[in-house]
Amino acid sequence: MLKPPAVRRRQPDGAGPTRPAGGAGEPGRDSAIERVLVIKLGALGDFVQALGPFAAIRRHHARAHITLLTIAPFVEFAAKSGYFDAVWRDSRPPPWAAGAWLALRRRLGRGGFERVYDLQTSDRTGFYHWLMGPGRRPEWSGIARGCSHPHANPRRDPMHTLERQAEQLAGAAIAEVPPPAPPWVEADTGRFGLSGRYVLMVPGGAAHRPAKRWPVAGYAELARRLAGQGLQPVLLGKGAEAAVTGAVAARVPGARDLAGETSLPEIVALARQAASAVGNDTGAMHLIAVAGCPAVVLFSAVSDPALCAPRGPGVTVLRRDDLAELPVSEVAASMTLR
Repeated sequence: MLKPPAVRRRQPDGAGPTRPAGGAGEPGRDSAIERVLVIKLGALGDFVQALGPFAAIRRHHARAHITLLTIAPFVEFAAKSGYFDAVWRDSRPPPWAAGAWLALRRRLGRGGFERVYDLQTSDRTGFYHWLMGPGRRPEWSGIARGCSHPHANPRRDPMHTLERQAEQLAGAAIAEVPPPAPPWVEADTGRFGLSGRYVLMVPGGAAHRPAKRWPVAGYAELARRLAGQGLQPVLLGKGAEAAVTGAVAARVPGARDLAGETSLPEIVALARQAASAVGNDTGAMHLIAVAGCPAVVLFSAVSDPALCAPRGPGVTVLRRDDLAELPVSEVAASMTLR
């Protein structure tokens, strides 16, 4: 049985530091498992909702060497969490990239993993289970065909992500999964020069799913109302969403547009200090919610909050089949200011 290396060096593709001194929980209740792989790819919201399972796996395997396989945008964020001893970047090779698949197979084999927690549970990660080969295939929690710890509930798809992942881990003897939270995150937001109270606004979202966006006019009117109460509207988004955030900011004197300027830790830090937040069903709202900021999240008919709504201590969900029919007055009345 392989043992964790005596000295853990940073992996060249973004492996993280060892967990904080003293461990991240009780001594491992499954001490026979010494090398663990956790797989979580997906979008930002999906990754944020896996923070609770990450913490639960770390607590259960407190003495194990745990590796996370994830995608590039989350490598640095995950490496600082203390949940993992190494973080590997998955390039998600296309089907025709035979060389990349062989390299991935060799890497997974060299990892010497005794258990895998597949929190992605996709066709791709099911193929990773097959790729590891029958002679060296580890224990596997997920839905891959023939895996040792299957999440076999036929009603798993209609479950909210958090309940589904908790039930999956229960099948691998991890009984307690905490709510998602990023307690390790530290970031200095002073460079943004914000003063006084502010409200975060996230008016963007996936460009190929415009129905998930509340109209710019709605955000602009809401921002004007907030500004009239002495609250500075602060707009967040990816660089590609600058046209949307800019259109809102242009209509509201004093609004601050930070599209493309904030890292994941900075979004968390801004949310911890914000009076409130409002935004579409998009990844940044998941981060804002788990940071403890009161948040109103807007859903249309194209996504179901019962399956994927952000969770947090102060989250309110508003839904209309067509978000253009959601009045500004209702959104404003639903906001909690602190």
